[in-house]
Amino acid sequence: MSGIIRTYKRDEDAVLHFREAWYDDEFNQFVVNHGVVGHQSRTEEADVEDGDSVESLMAAFAAQCEEDGYEEIPEAEQFWVVAQIALKTKDGTERDRYLERKAKAALTSELAWRGLGVVDRSEIADSKLNIFCLCPDVNKAVNAIKVCIRGEDLDFTKLSIAASPHGAPGEFKVKHSPKTGAGFTL
Repeated sequence: MSGIIRTYKRDEDAVLHFREAWYDDEFNQFVVNHGVVGHQSRTEEADVEDGDSVESLMAAFAAQCEEDGYEEIPEAEQFWVVAQIALKTKDGTERDRYLERKAKAALTSELAWRGLGVVDRSEIADSKLNIFCLCPDVNKAVNAIKVCIRGEDLDFTKLSIAASPHGAPGEFKVKHSPKTGAGFTL
């Protein structure tokens, strides 16, 4: 079985929390990851004996989430957050493709372990590396992306970040730019 159940809930102080679960077939474990969105999560693993156990564990997890008021956030209610890194060449070089792989892996981990969403795709075009992330909280995702790019020794001075509602991908608003007042184009 593959797949992940990812759910969210706002507490009485409007703080967004998340819970997610998946089966790790490499280690034959059922994994539950949870925490406050934007903060490092806590993870618990349980050994799984057979495939039937996985189905029942996933069903039980989903039922417990529903009982506790957690639910999935539909893509349509999330945001596109694009991390854009300026490149020196129009179509990219082998070094730029390495940068793309490194940045995608780093952002995937940074966002996932903080309940901040997923890296959906990336592209190199028109002298830019664009990494598209689908996120439930724009501001926390932007902060996490900036921390991640700095922490991975990627060129922070060439990073721009913009966001738009999921249903309005043409309406990106700049959230971070190396130049004051700079626009954002894909």
